[in-house]
Amino acid sequence: HRHLLYIPSQVPSALQQGQLEQMPMGLRLYVRKVLISDEFDLMPRYLSFIKGVVDSDDLPLNVNRETLQESKIIKIIKKKLVRKAIEMIRKLSQKTMPEDDEEPEEAEVDADGNVVVKEENNKPAKIHPYIEWYKKFGLSLKMGCIDDSANRDKLLKLLRFKSNKVTGENEFVSLQEYVDKMPEWQKDIYVFPGESIKVLEESSFMDAFNDRDLEVLFLTDSLDEYFIGNVREFDGKKFRDITKEGVKFQDEDEDMAKRRNKVYTETFKPLTKFLKKLYGSDVQRVSISKRLGKAPAIVSSSEWGQSANMERIMRAQAFAHGVAPGENNLPTGIIELNPRHPFVIKLLESLPEDEDAEVSDELKDSAWILLDMAIMSGGFPIRDPKKYSARMTRVLKGSLGVESLDLADEIEPPEEEEEPEEPEFDMPGMDMDGIQMMDIDDIDMDSM
Repeated sequence: HRHLLYIPSQVPSALQQGQLEQMPMGLRLYVRKVLISDEFDLMPRYLSFIKGVVDSDDLPLNVNRETLQESKIIKIIKKKLVRKAIEMIRKLSQKTMPEDDEEPEEAEVDADGNVVVKEENNKPAKIHPYIEWYKKFGLSLKMGCIDDSANRDKLLKLLRFKSNKVTGENEFVSLQEYVDKMPEWQKDIYVFPGESIKVLEESSFMDAFNDRDLEVLFLTDSLDEYFIGNVREFDGKKFRDITKEGVKFQDEDEDMAKRRNKVYTETFKPLTKFLKKLYGSDVQRVSISKRLGKAPAIVSSSEWGQSANMERIMRAQAFAHGVAPGENNLPTGIIELNPRHPFVIKLLESLPEDEDAEVSDELKDSAWILLDMAIMSGGFPIRDPKKYSARMTRVLKGSLGVESLDLADEIEPPEEEEEPEEPEFDMPGMDMDGIQMMDIDDIDMDSM
């Protein structure tokens, strides 16, 4: 067969709105130069934006469309077209950066004969053609990694990501570039799914990675959660969600890390036991963190559980059945305590020696506020806004020295005297209509 394929530069409107079922198939099918169909299904859904023409000499002319779809020849044509389309995208990604078309300007020389250097701040930065295209169609390639396992390895090499090391608007990093820059001890590809790059950059989850100068890929597309759930690895390196437990750094002395964790666990056992009893089903587990930097605590997800970002996506599903709005009975997650933080150390010191002794309401409020902070830092929503508001009210009451929350009496201002109306200005006997305005040209300015 013969074919001619075209990669568009603009996203079709149906694809832009996420309506894949309404995307017209972009390929025309001919059999011996006779048009069979204007829109024949020859491409998978992730390549539905590809346009082109296919002409085959091996297909029969006198069969219907349904029979053609089941033809072995059509299946072979489909495989070849998909491989060709992916190869076209790969070649686009390997294009060299286009050079400036503008002719170089003549250098200006000042009175002393020195060359005047012009500022080029207003000159727009060049964008690689593939990056310009990828920003529009990258989501389709991620969908291909999920759907097309046969071509997954080829598609993974075409993906581009934002990271904490790549901050420019048109700067991206490929998975191969990421792996090439990994330190020898790093075994996993660190990824951070979330709502926006700004939120991810400021998250407490990033502290340990920034301290070690490690690169983390930011995943801000809604499809990314399904992507890392289906595509487990690249080049033998597993994708590791940093918001989940199990993140380990091999740059540390393993023996020292084990001994340190054992001592921390034993020292803070009274606190972890107290907090688990206090929080109840609001958390799965209370543990001592091995990775926190500046934050006192953070809530992470279990390795095989749903991340906070995935919960956010599922809550936003417009067609979710059997779940009332705002209903979510899943545990919040695992609260990780920073054993070096003053808040956590103070909580431990404030606990009574007797486990059965009554704990003050102030200490309980402090413990709950610690969880509230950790929940929000972890990207989870506050489960009980009413109780959260009550806790913050008590904190404000104490910090401001307010003794009672009873409202002050309503004020009763005195009645104001009405001001007399101003009389209307009237000039009796003057006819304003009879006054003629003097023309400015009739005034003799020289005599004045």
